[in-house]
Order: sequence, then C-alpha cells, then structure tokens
Amino acid sequence: MSASPVVFSADPQNFQSDVIDRSKEIPVIVLFWADQMPEALLIRQVLDTQVTARAGKVILALVDVAADQTFAQSLAQSLAVQSIPSLRVIRDGQLIEQLDGPQTDEALIALCDRLTLSSSDVLQDQLAACIETRDFDTALALLKRAIDEEPTNAEFRVELADILIMQGAFGEAKTVLSGINDDTAGVARPRARLLFAEEAEALEPLETLVAKVAGNPADLESQYALSVRYVCVNQLEDALETALDILCADRKFRDDIGRLTMLRIFDLLPKGSELATSFRRRMFNFMH
Repeated sequence: MSASPVVFSADPQNFQSDVIDRSKEIPVIVLFWADQMPEALLIRQVLDTQVTARAGKVILALVDVAADQTFAQSLAQSLAVQSIPSLRVIRDGQLIEQLDGPQTDEALIALCDRLTLSSSDVLQDQLAACIETRDFDTALALLKRAIDEEPTNAEFRVELADILIMQGAFGEAKTVLSGINDDTAGVARPRARLLFAEEAEALEPLETLVAKVAGNPADLESQYALSVRYVCVNQLEDALETALDILCADRKFRDDIGRLTMLRIFDLLPKGSELATSFRRRMFNFMH
C-alpha cells in the first residue's frame, strides 16, 4: 500500500510538523498499528481508502508500534493508548476523539464522515433526525444557533422557514422567506411547502380523507385533498402515490392536477432523491 500526502508514517522527526502543526488546518487520525496484527491491518486498509477518497479533508498518520518501539511507547503513553489497534484524532493540536480496539468498517467510515462533513452537512443530518420524530422545537433551536454563528448563511434561513411551516408558524415563515433571494439554493422547497400547508387549512382531516378514498376510490376530489394532506405530514411517498392514482384515473381532472401535484411534490425532495427518480419514471411511463 503506497504512501500518499494524506497517508504517511509518523516518526519522531515529522510528528510535530506533519501531525500537530497540520492538525491546525485539517483533522489528523493517528493509528497505532502493527502489520502482524490482522485487526490493526484491516483498520489501516479501511482508513487508507477512506482518507485517500476524501482528497485532503483529513489525513492519516501511521504509528507502527513494531518499527520504532521507543517512539511508539512514548507517544502511546502521552495519548493514553493501552491497546493495539487504537485511534486518536488530533485537531488544532488537541486530542478530540479516540477509538480503542478492533473497529467495524461502518464505525471507521462514520468517523471519517464526522471529520470531513461541513457545518451545513452536519446540520442537515441533525435536522433530518428531528423531522423524522417531528421534534420541531429541537430543530428550531439547532437552526437559531447555526444562524447566530453564521448570520449570512442564507441556506440556514431556508431550513428555518421550512421547519416553521412544518410547525404551523406560517406568518413567521413568510417573514423569513421574504428576506431570502430567489436564487438561494433550496428556497423552492419551503415556498412549495407553504402553498401546500395553506391549501390544507380548508381541507378535511387526514383520517377523514383516508376513509373517503378507501370507500370510494373514484372520488378524485378527495384523492387530491388526501395527497395535499399527506404532504403536510411529510408522507411524501403516499402523497406521490395518491397524485399518480389521479393522473392514471383521469388526466383531464382539474386540468391535469395529478401530474402538476407530483411536480410540486418533487420540489420538496432533495436533488438525486431516489423517491423522486422512481416516481418521475412511473409518471413518464404512464404518459408515454
């Protein structure tokens, strides 16, 4: 396995410059390993691949405990390493994370992800978890803290507007949206969600509409209302399926409302969404 600028062997001569000093620019993973230990060799192989793929966003310093025992033992003592293999993560010259003993591939990949994701990526993951559990209060707290730290980041305000709409705070959401430029990435999502939410205010409850459609699948008006209601509880697959049923039943109904509703729902999904790709294909196949 050839060395690269982001994967190298640490020694007494380069540790200060290539680990401590470089950690002030990018995080450094220090791996205590030995070629004779299968568990350590597997960790090295996975980290070598993951670090190299991240193109300089993280680096890997290898400490071979068999190559220079005096250096390895001294460094292990200073970093509280008691077993091999062990990982230590250095950032800004400080120890910020450690993993001891054998590790799964998933744990190593997750470590590299944590070290290389941008603040926006980390926030998106946290928000997704909050939305999944409908914990909007926590989501709003995360966003307000992020905006305090990066007040000029318009994408954080896009997410704030989106969460406010899900929470039902339409007035606040409109105020936030009014301050976001039309060309800001993702702004179409909360704008589309707001239109759905406002439309849903005049519709029957979700449970009532589910029962109506189950009792009379030919009731396309109720099917359309149900699709809108599904959007408002973030059941987007159900919303798309219902809109597609309208399209397949009668494309002329309300001037092709089934297809148009699907297009509106696509605006709520992230780029590259497998769900959107699947339903676009199904819509295309029916129409052609």
